[in-house]
Amino acid sequence: MDLQLTGKSAFVSGSTGGIGYAVADALAAEGMRVIVNGRSAPRVDQAVARLRAAHPDVEVSGIVADFAEAVQVSDLIVRLGEVDVLINNVGLFGLGAFEEIDDAQWQHYLDVNVMSGVRLSRALLPGMLERNRGRIIFISSESGVSVPADMIHYGVTKAAMLALGNGLAKRTRGTAVTVNTVLGGPTYSDGVAAAIEQSARSQGAPVDAVKDAVIGQNATTLLERFIEPGEIASLVAYLASPLASATNGAALRADGGVLTTIL
Repeated sequence: MDLQLTGKSAFVSGSTGGIGYAVADALAAEGMRVIVNGRSAPRVDQAVARLRAAHPDVEVSGIVADFAEAVQVSDLIVRLGEVDVLINNVGLFGLGAFEEIDDAQWQHYLDVNVMSGVRLSRALLPGMLERNRGRIIFISSESGVSVPADMIHYGVTKAAMLALGNGLAKRTRGTAVTVNTVLGGPTYSDGVAAAIEQSARSQGAPVDAVKDAVIGQNATTLLERFIEPGEIASLVAYLASPLASATNGAALRADGGVLTTIL
């Protein structure tokens, strides 16, 4: 299927690995000019090099910025200019007892997971509306709907992303601009893979056995396995395309059937 994205441009926040990199890779495969982002210059350079090697006919560049730092975000926005598609992917993830998460940690999660999307969308949405074309896509999580007790701070920020996407979509009424949110489920991202590999080493157990044990603790998953980042990216690529013109203000699930409620 031709997603009609050739020649268009996309910025993917937090895209040196995991879901973000998979999204950048999927968009580049469709012929888009892609701008990746990360906090570390070496990691950004590595991601750019990998994408250029995989897609030699596509323009790929990178911008280093830490979304916990408002000044760095402001500089990124100036350097970024206009893009056709904004993917708000960057985010922090971590377990923690509610009573042990202090104000500074809460603020850090809010700055990175929520304010990143606020700042980027505030800068880019007006231009999209003026040009009467564009896509904004938030990468949220099933944890924003069913908030886990051991990472309430994370779940709250993902719920806020849902609310932000829903509200921004109402700003696009009568235009060809859309704003949607993807709810990912348990995904075998780089961070998850590293944690499971470390656990396997400490237990002296095979990695696959530990993976199966971890996902087996989630009683509602219909896949009964981790989601691959590319499976999330496939949905994002469709939403970024003109073919998804009738999908706006939606929260679309790529959660492997984890959620048991109807959105």
